[in-house]
Amino acid sequence: MKTLIVIAGPTASGKTAFAIKVAKALNTVILSADSRQFYKEMSIGTAAPTEEELSQAKHYFVHHISIEDKYDVADYEHDAIQLLDELFKTHDAVVMTGGSGLFIDAVCNGIDAMPDVEPEIREKVEKLYQDEGLHGMQEVLQRLDPDYFAIVDQQNPRRLQRALEVCFQTGKPFSSFRSGSTVKRDFDIKKYAILWDRQQLIKRIDRRVDMMMEQGLLDEAKALYPKRDLNALNTVGYKELFAYFDGQCTLKEAVEQIKIHTRQYAKRQMTWLRKDNSYRWIMPEDFDSTVSVLRQGLA
Repeated sequence: MKTLIVIAGPTASGKTAFAIKVAKALNTVILSADSRQFYKEMSIGTAAPTEEELSQAKHYFVHHISIEDKYDVADYEHDAIQLLDELFKTHDAVVMTGGSGLFIDAVCNGIDAMPDVEPEIREKVEKLYQDEGLHGMQEVLQRLDPDYFAIVDQQNPRRLQRALEVCFQTGKPFSSFRSGSTVKRDFDIKKYAILWDRQQLIKRIDRRVDMMMEQGLLDEAKALYPKRDLNALNTVGYKELFAYFDGQCTLKEAVEQIKIHTRQYAKRQMTWLRKDNSYRWIMPEDFDSTVSVLRQGLA
């Protein structure tokens, strides 16, 4: 049977490097499941694969849309499944990697049907966002649905808005509609998650942020600053520098906030992954042996 190999893990865990190793060993391609690497205007701040990395293995869903485009998890599920149907005609295995657990789950398991939301409810949530901002939505969602709040990207207003719309519409937690039931795919799925010692991961995150600044993140953010109100740009690494441009903090403080927010994001990613027992956890030193096992198993 054709096989989708999922490589997940927190930010800065080495997913890209490991995915490329696997893809080269199996002579196959990689599908990105990182919702911020989709945007062609965002490279440094999203740690998108470099030109060198892209040359080592064919990648799909990297820089394929604009920050101006509307693109959600349902669009991604449709496009990814359609692409896999084509890729499996010529490949026995395909690699999927990225830090967006919701997008990985959509491809592996399908998307739960959600209730329709009345326009006045949508307006109510939009007014909450306008009046009280991201923090206001976070507080309400934490009260109404602490389970979903623990794993959602708390910096993504659209995710928060959607959850609150369902909560207000139904009077039930958004998480209660996430059934966990799976759509039967016509391919096998092998899932791996990369595990680091917490202190080592923190050091990797801090080092990565410093490298991003050296590579020109400040200039990249400055070029995107005029469009800072777009949802795509409400992203760690950009919004902190926008605050610096607005005079709300020093550059040093902005960089430190990027590190703090990235660590918090990594913690939420780990929470998400630990809730899924289908992942096999591997340490970075297991990369080579895991590649060998995969090569033998798919031979």
